[in-house]
Order: sequence, then C-alpha cells, then structure tokens
Amino acid sequence: MTFKSINIKGELVSLENPLVMGIVNITPDSFYSGSRKQTEKEISERVESILSEGGDIIDVGAYSSRPGATDISPEEEMERLHFALTILNRNYPEAIISVDTFRGEIARRCVEEYGVAIINDISGGQLDETMFPVMGELKVPYILMHMRGTPQTMQQYTDYEHLLVDIRKYFAEKIEKLRLLGVNDIIIDPGYGFSKTLEQNYSLLGNLKEFRIFDLPLLVGISRKAMIYKLLDSTPQESLNGTTVLNTFALLNGADILRVHDVKEAVEAIKLVNKLKSC
Repeated sequence: MTFKSINIKGELVSLENPLVMGIVNITPDSFYSGSRKQTEKEISERVESILSEGGDIIDVGAYSSRPGATDISPEEEMERLHFALTILNRNYPEAIISVDTFRGEIARRCVEEYGVAIINDISGGQLDETMFPVMGELKVPYILMHMRGTPQTMQQYTDYEHLLVDIRKYFAEKIEKLRLLGVNDIIIDPGYGFSKTLEQNYSLLGNLKEFRIFDLPLLVGISRKAMIYKLLDSTPQESLNGTTVLNTFALLNGADILRVHDVKEAVEAIKLVNKLKSC
C-alpha cells in the first residue's frame, strides 16, 4: 500500500500518519473567541501550545471567514500577517507554516518574503483570478477548498442540483486547471460550513469516502463549527467533545489532515484510530 505525501520545502512529508494543523487566528472577530490571538505574547503562547501538543502545521489566518465576517483590505490583511509571521520566523524557524488567504499577491509575499510552506485558500481561486497562476509559480502545497460566494454571502448559495456530484465536479475542474499550471501538491478540503446547510454538512461528512477518487490528500476542518454546536444546541466553547467525535469519524473515512483549535485532543484521536486500524 502506498501513502500520500506532500512536498514541504523540498522534503517529502508522509501522510501515513495523519497530520494536525493548529489554528492561529490573528483576527478580532473569528467565530471561536478562544482562537483569537493578536499580541506577540498571545501568538507565541498559542504556537508554543500547538507544537508542544504535537501539532504538525501552524495555520495562520488574518482574514475572518466566518459567515458575515467584515471584509478587510489586502493592506490590512498583510499588515496582520507581517506581524505574526515575523514572530514565528524569529521564534520558531523550523515550524511548518500555512497561511489562510484567498489573495494571490498575499500568498506570493508570504512564501517569498516569510518562507511560508503552504497556502490555504478558502475560495478555491474564485475570489482572486491571480491565485492559480501564482501557485503555479510558487510550487508550494495548495489547499483547495470548496465554497460558493464570499464569506459575506456564502450562506445564500446552498442550493445544489446534487450536493456530492456538484462538489466532485468543482474539484475535478479546479484540479485540472491547477495541474496545467504546474501545481503538483494539491490538498482538497470539502469546506464544511461554507455554502452549506447543517444537513448538507453532515451529508458531506457522511460521504467523505467519495473524495478518495481524486487520490489527493484530504483535509477536514470541522473544529467547533456551527454544524456541531447548532445540532447540539450549545456554543463553540462547548463543542470540543462533538469536534473529537466527528474528527474520529473523519479519520476512519480517509482524512489525512485535521485542521483544529484543540491540538492535544486531535493528536490523541489519531493515535487511537491508528491503533484500531492496526488490529
């Protein structure tokens, strides 16, 4: 059996053991208040926590993508990223850093000026037509997520002719375009919570195996999202248990990377699932 891998700065990183991506939101308005880090002390403590708990990738986001989030300018997004990435480069030079952005020029600057290893684009290249060509030039792994509309309008676009068929078609078309531009490392993310109703999110997760047809690394990001706390009539703060349950299901059904707020619990879930799979 062969295992998928991604090229991180010239080194092949195996996905035989699923990876954990820890979230660092340098925004004032992310949906989960516990993830918001804005001072140097807060950012450093969060990164230290991710690494000490076994996280593999640090995903830095400067643009809140929660439903109805405030739009910010490229200048403000880059200013926030400059602040955080300078801290990370100084204090954690060996860490694998991903940047969550849908803007091509910001992706370029983060890779070329700050050594960022992965670009995580919630829009799948739809919000900035320069993103795909830029990724073709940068030659770093690209996380291709499914979304319709913008973070401000996405929940208006939940009508699908056939949810799974439509999303598979979306990925097939985008992957072909990226391959033609020379993008070798593509990670797909079904985009839980983006342009989907609660029922659609569960249908998508329940059929996660459908995305194995692409034979690409699969990222699942469901940490503390509304699909959990709305179903359980709770809050993001009370959604750790639900997150772990769904992450475990995702791991059993092909997830290669978990994007999470709670790294320790995700690492433990991977260890337990791996043990089950080895029996």
